Amino acid sequence: MGISERKTRERAERERRIVVAARTIAERDGWASVTIRRLAEEIEYSQPVLYSHFENRDQIVGAVALEGFGELAVMLRAAIRPSSTPKERVEGVAAAYLDFAFARPAMYEAMFVLPTGLRFARSDTPAQLRDGFGAMATVIAPFSQDVDTATETFWAALHGLAELERHGRIRPAFRAHRITLIVQMVSGNSESGSCD
Repeated sequence: MGISERKTRERAERERRIVVAARTIAERDGWASVTIRRLAEEIEYSQPVLYSHFENRDQIVGAVALEGFGELAVMLRAAIRPSSTPKERVEGVAAAYLDFAFARPAMYEAMFVLPTGLRFARSDTPAQLRDGFGAMATVIAPFSQDVDTATETFWAALHGLAELERHGRIRPAFRAHRITLIVQMVSGNSESGSCD
C-alpha cells in the first residue's frame, strides 16, 4: 500500500470515528451535547483535526443522517416481502418506518429535524436518500399513477405520525390502527382490514 492510499484510509477511519462518536453522544445525551469540543475530547483528537474533516457541526450531523438514511433504506427494503400482497407490503413498509423512528430517535432527529445540508428530489441527492424513497415508491406504485407525489404523501403521513407520537401528541397504543388507516388510504379500499 502506498503512502497516498494509507493516508486516504486513515482519513476515512478518522471521519468514521467522528461520526460514531457524534451518534453515540446524541443517543446517550441528546444532540445539544454534540459539540466540536466534546467530540474532540471523546475521540482524543484536537478540534482543528475535526475541522479538517468537517467544516462545522451541521456537516457532522449530515454524515450521521446519511448513515441513518442508509439504515432506513435497508429496513424498508427488508420489509417488502415478495410473497405478500400489495397492501401487506404498504403495511410492512409503514411499520418498518415507524419502528426505525422509535428505535433510533437521535438518528431520526438528525435525518429529519436538524440542519444537515442534505437535499431531496434533486440531481445531487445522495443514493441513500434515493434508495429509501425508492423502497417506499415500490409499495405505492401499484396504487397510483403519480407514484412520486403519492410516495411523498405516504412519507409525509408516516413522518407526521412519527413526530406526533415521539412528542406525546398522539396515543402510542393506536399505532397499528393508524397504519391500517394509511393502508386503506393508499389502496383506496376501506375494506382492506378491520380498524376495530
